[in-house]
Amino acid sequence: MNLRVWENPWRLMLAVNAAVMIGVFWHKLTLSPYVPYLHLLVDYHFGFTKRALIGAIVSLFTDKVPVWLVFALGSAVWLVTAALFVRLFRQTFGFNREQMPLFVLMAGSPFFLKNFLHTLGHFDIYGCAVAICLLLAPAGSVAFVLCAALASMVLILIHHIHFLMYVPTIAVIVVLRYYLLQGVTLRNAIAGTAAAFAVGLLFLVTQINGTLVVPASEFVAHVQSRMADPLQESLVRHTHAFSYIWYQPLSQEIRDTWDRMPSNLLGVPVFALLIWLHAPLWRYFDNSIQLLASDRHRRIIIASLILVTAAYLVMFAMIFDYSRWISNWAVCLFLILHAVKTLPAFKDAPPISADDRKNVAFGWFVTLIPRVGIVRPF
Repeated sequence: MNLRVWENPWRLMLAVNAAVMIGVFWHKLTLSPYVPYLHLLVDYHFGFTKRALIGAIVSLFTDKVPVWLVFALGSAVWLVTAALFVRLFRQTFGFNREQMPLFVLMAGSPFFLKNFLHTLGHFDIYGCAVAICLLLAPAGSVAFVLCAALASMVLILIHHIHFLMYVPTIAVIVVLRYYLLQGVTLRNAIAGTAAAFAVGLLFLVTQINGTLVVPASEFVAHVQSRMADPLQESLVRHTHAFSYIWYQPLSQEIRDTWDRMPSNLLGVPVFALLIWLHAPLWRYFDNSIQLLASDRHRRIIIASLILVTAAYLVMFAMIFDYSRWISNWAVCLFLILHAVKTLPAFKDAPPISADDRKNVAFGWFVTLIPRVGIVRPF
């Protein structure tokens, strides 16, 4: 390793992050993706069904779904998302030495790309990819609002949890990138209201009509008929075990979450520590807000952050995949920061110091933590 890398620890952190990501991915390949695989087997065979869009698309190309498709599809989406984020960061901040600490704290965060590798096959990353695309897309016309609404509806069809997970952040991006810069007119106000109504209505329809009504044995028989290797005993067993997902009402999910709440709350101090380890990034975020030219913009951003956080608190109360939720919450804040940087400011916020020893320590901690997890920390 050359002297230049040793003199710049942030470059070394990027290399270490790449090695950690490879390790996380390699470990993921050794695990059986029972629930993600089941999602690829479920389609619209029994009519409109929640969480079935990706499986329905897969069914257009093959009647038999191999397990490796979970990893192939998940890896492809991860690579696209990572590439989109790199492009977004270059567009917003650039890749000079001054911005290297910010890039490491975002891209190398255990909340972000590393955890998406750990949750490979889950549908969280689709919301992140859509939000990044909206940050890259031109936002000069009302078509931007309609495209955001359409993308949000697709996300809800992929998994209705996106209504709380990424749709609020998409709404914030639309407000910051379009309405604050273009102004509110009767035409775009009507478009925005209609778009919000359509997204909300689809979520309600998914919640009310997306639950299966056919006997569970019939549903299990159908998804097993789509398995490329239906003789794998573990896959058959877990298909039976997790089929309840498509029958369980929201009330039961909430009861299950609160039954596990005492043990799951033990992870809150760990989550708080992980958030604190990103302190230089949060300070930069705060400075970026404070240096905006408009008090009105600052108030709207603060209200937006409260809205996004409130949506995640609702998720915490309803479903117990806490490590996934806290990770995606942090990712949403990373993306909102990019939207904030598109607004007029008195001056640019001072970059995170690359030479500050505390910042370097924070960077190494963030780099060396491989992931956050799905339910409990790590």
